[in-house]
Amino acid sequence: MQQKILSVGGSIIIPKTGFNISFFKNFRALILRHVKKGSCFILVVGGGATCRKYQEAARKVTELNDTDLDWLGIHSTVFNAQFVRMLFKEHAYPEVLRDPRKKVKTNKPILVAAGFEPGHSTDTDAVLLAKTYGAKEIINLSNIAYVYDKDPRKFKSAKKIETLDWASFRRDIVGNRWDPGRNVPFDPTASRFAQRFGLSVKFVKGTDLKEVEQAIFGRKFRGTTIG
Repeated sequence: MQQKILSVGGSIIIPKTGFNISFFKNFRALILRHVKKGSCFILVVGGGATCRKYQEAARKVTELNDTDLDWLGIHSTVFNAQFVRMLFKEHAYPEVLRDPRKKVKTNKPILVAAGFEPGHSTDTDAVLLAKTYGAKEIINLSNIAYVYDKDPRKFKSAKKIETLDWASFRRDIVGNRWDPGRNVPFDPTASRFAQRFGLSVKFVKGTDLKEVEQAIFGRKFRGTTIG
């Protein structure tokens, strides 16, 4: 069965308020419920605030280039991914995937992936994994339900977007430049590859597991679809 690709933002793993144990219990139950029905998942885990805190601290101590900062981010995703993998124990492949271009042979229904190389976020890893495993869409779990035309935290006039094509998304929302730790709905490198590969990405609030389930299984959901 084809794997369902979930890109789980670091803001979902470790929000500013600390670990949400209730969320992890419910998320685990959701995934395992569908595993029992025959579904397979690839969970791609981001670095989030943990990544940015390490980067900010390092910048205050010494001068680092973008590659250095990206490596800090990558290792924070590995730690987060190990945490997620542990939640699924015997149901998950025993190693965190580090190269999204390589397909692993396993009968485990859950794969957990982390960062790969500098120059992009784990969004790009999710896109490359989709290509490697033949998936046509990615479910992107973040701390907001929709993509907006501008940052809703800064602009009260920001308007939510329900559907958009990749060309418009890249031109108007994320641009073409990647900066380490940059907080955008989907990173520019990932967006370029997703457009090239003909993928769609569904954006949904990760803690709203009812909507997450709707998005995963192709039903109407509250969120944004790009592609």
